[in-house]
Amino acid sequence: MILADIYERNARCFRDHPAIIFEGRTITFGAYLTRVKRLVNALVAGGLGRQERIAILAQNCPEYAEVHGAAGLSGFIAVGVNYRLAAGEQADILRDAEPAVFIFESSYTERAAELRAALPKGARLLCIGPAPAWAESYEAVVSAAPDSTPAMRAREEDTVFLIYTSGTTGRAKGVMLSNEGQVEQARNQTTVQGAQQDGRMLVVMPFYHIGGTTELLTFWTTATTIVLYRSFDPRVILEAIQRLRITEAHLAPTMIQMMLEVQRETPYDLSSMRTICYASAPMSVALSRQANAVFGRIFVQVYGMSEGGATTALLKHQHHLEGTPRETGRLASAGQQILGCDIRVVRDDGSDCATGEIGEVWGRGKAMMQGYWRNPDATKAAIGDGWMHSGDMGYFDDEHYLFIVDRKKDMIISGGENIYSREVEEALLLHPAVFEAVVIGVPDPKWGESVKACVALKPGARATEEELIEHCKSLIASYKKPRSVDIMAALPHISSTNKIDKKKLREPYWAGQERNVS
Repeated sequence: MILADIYERNARCFRDHPAIIFEGRTITFGAYLTRVKRLVNALVAGGLGRQERIAILAQNCPEYAEVHGAAGLSGFIAVGVNYRLAAGEQADILRDAEPAVFIFESSYTERAAELRAALPKGARLLCIGPAPAWAESYEAVVSAAPDSTPAMRAREEDTVFLIYTSGTTGRAKGVMLSNEGQVEQARNQTTVQGAQQDGRMLVVMPFYHIGGTTELLTFWTTATTIVLYRSFDPRVILEAIQRLRITEAHLAPTMIQMMLEVQRETPYDLSSMRTICYASAPMSVALSRQANAVFGRIFVQVYGMSEGGATTALLKHQHHLEGTPRETGRLASAGQQILGCDIRVVRDDGSDCATGEIGEVWGRGKAMMQGYWRNPDATKAAIGDGWMHSGDMGYFDDEHYLFIVDRKKDMIISGGENIYSREVEEALLLHPAVFEAVVIGVPDPKWGESVKACVALKPGARATEEELIEHCKSLIASYKKPRSVDIMAALPHISSTNKIDKKKLREPYWAGQERNVS
């Protein structure tokens, strides 16, 4: 099965049902497929062949979904370019992917002109909106093409998306995702999130990121209407939920935190909501309790990564706010494995860890990447044995709930003791004044590394370094507590994932060191 089967079924069975609602526009499933066919025919007529790349620099918009549809229908590869990156970083992606077609929104015309030098000779340029003299109008090209069924059709093994990683540990790598694998991912997620055809799914995660792409495909598996937003603003999103009676959403924990702050000030009617899926970063137990109290017991956590797909889920009924310590403690877990996914926790020698023993999390399934684009060494290191090595450290409890304790590279070794930053962060986030917290290891002449916390406080809240350290000491072993705390106005975030940028926070402390661990 390929993504084209989903698009065609929706157009056949739900032709006049809204596929996308975007800025006052409504596009039906029938109209969407017609547009995708026209785009494919226009690109083929221009010489684009199977598995050639189409790069797109744009915020979320229906045209972005059309590019993804063209790849899923006819075997092209869609390459999303993160619009938040610097020009040099975007140029690196384009040089690596070598797209034959580059599509950009008119708001990025100046940047696109700068990036032309990074494109292959003869690359075709299409502009969404008013086009400069050196590019074609996307709308004119699509409108002029026939809407007949294209002769070229995608295959299950075709790469359909090239998702570039955030590059926090080096230059971004292109994650190759297969057409068949994305169908499997969407079908798995449909079950986990309980997608229904009568719903309205909010997509605000960017399409260059796996989150936005996966959620669109997940809910189109059941022909659910997608309510599409270009960017996240907590008040705008809360108002949209109330006005458009949105039923589902996919949000990063930091987004949920911001929405909670607004909801406390100005309550919106959220009674239409049935499911909020959170991913991209773990949600603290403190935030999970607050969110469930305000929104209701409608949360689903999905754990996975671009390279490996979703592997575990913590379902709504597993979010226990009350109950035994065993039950409530599982709010800190990533849930249990999703059907069709295999997951292991392994020691350094590749053997399986015992229950409760911390090791690296490995996973595999049909949604696992085909490899890193033109990077065989990185591919071999990540999936050379058939398992995706996540780089996350975790453990299973006796019912196979997975608990993630840290990134392997983020583990702090102080005086010979392993300290996992997630445990310290959870303790900090239980302090009533703390809005966000992250823990890093910094050089220490005596202990090798010591624990440093960086925190941002809630608006109007106050807390001292000494107070936060003592708070942690009351909750976790003394050797794990932060030795120092930096109270900051705001913590830096990675634009593509909304995760706190630990690399940026570490850099000043490790500058001039021979290595970034002790």
